[in-house]
Amino acid sequence: MNYLDRIKKDGRYANPFFCQMGIEIIEAADGRGVLKMPVRPDMHNGVGWLQGGLLVALADEAMAMAVYSQLAEGEGIATISESTSFIKGTRDGIIYAEGRVIRKGRRVAFCESEVWTGTGERILLSRTSAAFAVMTKS
Repeated sequence: MNYLDRIKKDGRYANPFFCQMGIEIIEAADGRGVLKMPVRPDMHNGVGWLQGGLLVALADEAMAMAVYSQLAEGEGIATISESTSFIKGTRDGIIYAEGRVIRKGRRVAFCESEVWTGTGERILLSRTSAAFAVMTKS
């Protein structure tokens, strides 16, 4: 059973990080992945904002869901490179990440993701672009 099949069967329980962070899977299909996560006080940095690495991690996972939705049987991925621009911080509420496959080749998939607040007005928090190696599992 591949990772996306485990996600469809077991939801967040297929990924221990999702359980630890309270991440819910909204969508993982057709080159798109959407996740949501509550912002908790134990996720704050020393000055009371959501730690920026969690924005990156959520974006990375959303892009991975998007790529997995386009993989052939026996293929897997690994992140090659990633770049994030932080636009605004948040302290609470629910945040969402939407990852999209821009182009998937035989060996590399290029993706983009945005993270925004989901409480009240939708406010963009970060943008991430990444490249993923597409590998054949042995």
